[in-house]
Amino acid sequence: MSSHIQIFDTTLRDGEQTPGVNFSFDERLKIANQLEKWGVDIIEAGFPASSNGSFKSVEAISKALTTTAVCGLARCVKKDIDAVYEATKEAAKPRIHVFIATSPIHRDSKLMMSKEEVLASITEHVSYAKKYFDLVQFSPEDATRTELPFLIECVQTAVDAGASVINVPDTVGFSYPSEYGQIFKTLQESVKTDREVIYSAHCHDDLGLAVANSMAAIENGAKRIEGTLNGIGERAGNAALEEVALGLYVRQDHYGNQSKINLEETKQTSDLIARFAGIRVPRNKAIVGQNAFSHESGIHQDGVIKNPETYEIMTPQLVGVKTTELPLGKLSGKHAFAEKLINLGYDVEPEEQKALFKQFKTIADKKKAVTDRDIHALIQGTEHEQNAIYQVETLQLQFVSNGLQSAVVVIKDKDGNTYQDSSIGTGSIVAVYNAIDRIFDLNTELIEYRIDSVTEGTDAQAEVHVQIKIDNQIVTGVGIDHDILLASCKSYVEAHAKYVANSSVEEGIHS
Repeated sequence: MSSHIQIFDTTLRDGEQTPGVNFSFDERLKIANQLEKWGVDIIEAGFPASSNGSFKSVEAISKALTTTAVCGLARCVKKDIDAVYEATKEAAKPRIHVFIATSPIHRDSKLMMSKEEVLASITEHVSYAKKYFDLVQFSPEDATRTELPFLIECVQTAVDAGASVINVPDTVGFSYPSEYGQIFKTLQESVKTDREVIYSAHCHDDLGLAVANSMAAIENGAKRIEGTLNGIGERAGNAALEEVALGLYVRQDHYGNQSKINLEETKQTSDLIARFAGIRVPRNKAIVGQNAFSHESGIHQDGVIKNPETYEIMTPQLVGVKTTELPLGKLSGKHAFAEKLINLGYDVEPEEQKALFKQFKTIADKKKAVTDRDIHALIQGTEHEQNAIYQVETLQLQFVSNGLQSAVVVIKDKDGNTYQDSSIGTGSIVAVYNAIDRIFDLNTELIEYRIDSVTEGTDAQAEVHVQIKIDNQIVTGVGIDHDILLASCKSYVEAHAKYVANSSVEEGIHS
């Protein structure tokens, strides 16, 4: 099927199962488009049978993408398979991922099924999926805790029923590299077929071994790696695909195969996921962390100045990190601004560019120099507000007696209707959030409030992330502005808007 290592991205399915992460419809579509631009082979766009929202999202992504295969997840249940078929039937390359648990603890405690019943289900449902899809992927969930003889029997059964891809999930991050690699070697030696079968790795990071296990699988014949951007996912997360892709590239002398990832889009893709998920990338994160290409030690600095290769095994530019910036200022004109947008990779329509330039001038009046990161933040903030169901129209704050603060918040919906309310609180943020809760008439629990500096210095733009719980549903919001209070207001309104937009909560599924 392919000589390269296929990259199977499950950020929109397994990644969204990260506690507190709930992508909106528009965010899923933007993520899918960016993943296609990044160069992934397959996108697992969701679990269509879990909710109407997931179905429509997978359906929209299937229609939007032109080169990347779109895959839907299904249990060994016919209605799940039907839902994947209906959601992906207009995709350029429709795919299905069918799974059933095979380990003793899952058979006995979750499924209450015997080995014979599991095997019968595999035969029935892989055969059923094969009627609708040319390529069927099968996963024995919790494979690494499944008895090896029975795992071989399950995989042989799936291949006999028509599966073309066998995924070996380390569902709970239990395995270690030599053991996981041996499973791949044993399966390929033991499973008999006259067809080409791709073996795929899907690793979780509970013991911090997800990427190491994935690379061990490649060393033992795996031709597909599954994971997420920034390693987000259930519990400790999944294998970080950016690390896999760069590992293959930098050490191609060892692995012999590369992916088809457009490496220069790596940082932009990572930033997009981090922003929409509301999960900050750690500074020391490999490949995409802020410190990934930073050198503090004098010895290191001296070496890098003389020859970057002394301490850098890859260049920042390789992953889309520009080491030099050409700042704009308040005297910069429209042409310089337009050229900067092009250099940063943005394709902006003329009318939208006029509005962005106006906002840029506002920022430039407040800062000595507007850096590339300021421009990125400006674009990101604008996109957020353009696609928002509700936008902050006015925020007014006033000090009240006895240490209390008063806030008046006015918001506007897409139809132009305005809503406003006021409230008091022990601080400015509390007053603002109380007023917003009154506008939406919702009881809200603030779980997390975090301020990130988009740029350096006292004149930095603020990016505020909030995570709130409403009716046992956790939603996130982000707001970007020079004024921390306004950014805080925007983030809280966005979180409420996401709650309103989410008509149903998708069911979490392990793999």
